[in-house]
Amino acid sequence: MILEIKTYPDKILTKKAKRVGEINDVVKKLIDDMVDTLYASKGVGLAANQVGVAKQIIVVDDGSGLVVLIEPKIVKKKGNVVLAEGCLSFPGLEIPVKRPAKIEVEYKDRHGVHKKIKAEQLLARIICHEADHLNGKTLLDKLPLLTRLKVKRQLKKAAK
Repeated sequence: MILEIKTYPDKILTKKAKRVGEINDVVKKLIDDMVDTLYASKGVGLAANQVGVAKQIIVVDDGSGLVVLIEPKIVKKKGNVVLAEGCLSFPGLEIPVKRPAKIEVEYKDRHGVHKKIKAEQLLARIICHEADHLNGKTLLDKLPLLTRLKVKRQLKKAAK
């Protein structure tokens, strides 16, 4: 089922997501719905709070296949790259963001198995972006204060 993607200024986008705990049928259904929503929206990453559920789940696909990360924790970062980023929760907004070039992430898969993944370039960027969502951070938090305030006003005006 395709879920509604929450857009700014929805408050859930700034709330820190909670741990998932037991991976039961409800969680697996949420993951399946998130995957359907990701592909339907032609996105590359989606965090559970973007669909209104404050749980630590992200789904990503950089073109090389789907990865589901439950309770992801970035344990290593290396290098820095600045590239323009967009976000499904901020349609039409694209801003330059500095992210690590390479990361290592510990997480659980949809079966509760603890795993580790090394990611670089686009996959690393997507995972970092979605992990920010789980921590209640958005693209707006990457902007300098005055620019952020200006963009927030513009987005609120456009939402009305």
